[in-house]
Amino acid sequence: MLKLIHCADIHLGSKMESKLPKTKADERRGEVRKTFHRMVEYAQKEGVRAILLSGDVFDSDRPLKRDKEFFYSVIKGNPEIDFLYLRGNHDGKESYTEEGLDNLKTFSTEWSGYTYDNVYVCGLELARENATSLYATLKLEKSKINVVMLHGQVASTMGVDKIAVTKLAEKNIDYLALGHIHSYSENKLDDRGRYAFSGCLEGRGFDEAGEKGFVLLEVEEGVKSTLIPFAQRTIEEVEVDVSNTQNGYETYQTIKEQVKFNPANLYRIRLIGEIAYESDALAEDVERLLANECYFVSVKNHTLRKIDPSVYEGDLSLRGEFVRAVMANDMPEEKKRQIITLGLKALAGQEVDG
Repeated sequence: MLKLIHCADIHLGSKMESKLPKTKADERRGEVRKTFHRMVEYAQKEGVRAILLSGDVFDSDRPLKRDKEFFYSVIKGNPEIDFLYLRGNHDGKESYTEEGLDNLKTFSTEWSGYTYDNVYVCGLELARENATSLYATLKLEKSKINVVMLHGQVASTMGVDKIAVTKLAEKNIDYLALGHIHSYSENKLDDRGRYAFSGCLEGRGFDEAGEKGFVLLEVEEGVKSTLIPFAQRTIEEVEVDVSNTQNGYETYQTIKEQVKFNPANLYRIRLIGEIAYESDALAEDVERLLANECYFVSVKNHTLRKIDPSVYEGDLSLRGEFVRAVMANDMPEEKKRQIITLGLKALAGQEVDG
């Protein structure tokens, strides 16, 4: 049995500073390198013949020397594993300056590939000059097991960073190893093959929540694919209804009751519901209370202000006129409360997050 690993979007050197404090951002950058190295150790233990890197190994066209040296040293230290590196949109100008790495296999803007027994692994780096022609130029033998590598998003049209998967159907592809989308997914390509995004190894921000890892491919007469969760830390996004709370501390208690925190993970808590108390500092207050529950927590306040229209019946101010006008409008109640919540903030001179 031939074993391969499909992974992508490692983004070595990613800053990770959009939400994390500097110390944790630095630590997470190191953890991305560590997880890549752990994956290679896994490959050694499991007898993996080649690791397919479907783009964006680096976060930048000009990666830091530290990240390049780390990447090349891992390859150099594991000569019995081939590293098939297809550049993506983030690392398209990486020059492969390291010499003497026979197990680093690269690609270009024309189809090329490598053979392992009866398995043919080929790839092509998307560019303006091949974005429409690549489908017609892909020629694969029906008798072989064919694995194809590309980096881009699945689309109904052709173009740079776009992959029209329907045009790859009936091309004798057994497994299409994609990069670019940071969450795992797998779908049917045609009666013979499937296409999959491996996702990234480590979630870098709260837009990359969920299980992360790589895909283990076991090839005999066909290709068996299995997602291997492998991230050192998982980013979790949780929605908590705090309608029955009376203050920030009760909100904190409600979160504690509903969320089972893993100390190693990162959490985005979204507060929802209708509350009758002042909420301008609610997110910040709850973040401070939850700070020791996990590696890092971010709280977003999406609650609505509970409105009692009778309070404004005799209010002759602009605020009263505004509330009465909205409540008299023919729209869903939730929409009315959203408008009133934002409007009252604006009338009070507070910053409005639309």
